[in-house]
Amino acid sequence: MYTKHAEKRVQQRGIPYEVCEMLLSYGDERFDGHGGIVQYFSEKSVSRLIAEKGIQYCKKNIKQFKAYLVKSARDGSIITVGIDRTPHKFKVLGAA
Repeated sequence: MYTKHAEKRVQQRGIPYEVCEMLLSYGDERFDGHGGIVQYFSEKSVSRLIAEKGIQYCKKNIKQFKAYLVKSARDGSIITVGIDRTPHKFKVLGAA
C-alpha cells in the first residue's frame, strides 16, 4: 500500500511502479532508525535480478537501480520513494 505522500513522490520523481515492485521483491533492506525500512538495489540484489530477468534487461534498465523506497516497519506501507544521487558501480553489469 502506498501512502499519498509516496504516490506523489512516484509521480514527481518519475519512478515507475514496476521499479517499486522490483525493490520490494529483490531489494536489500536496512533500518533507517526512525521506524522505517529502506529498500535499495545493491550488487547482491542486482545479481538476483540478473538471474531471473537476464543481463540484457538489467543493462537496459540500469538507471532504475538508483531508486530506493522507505516502508513502514510497523505495517509495511510505502512511505516515500526516491533516487539516490551517489554514483553507483554495479560490477555484475560491467557499469561504471
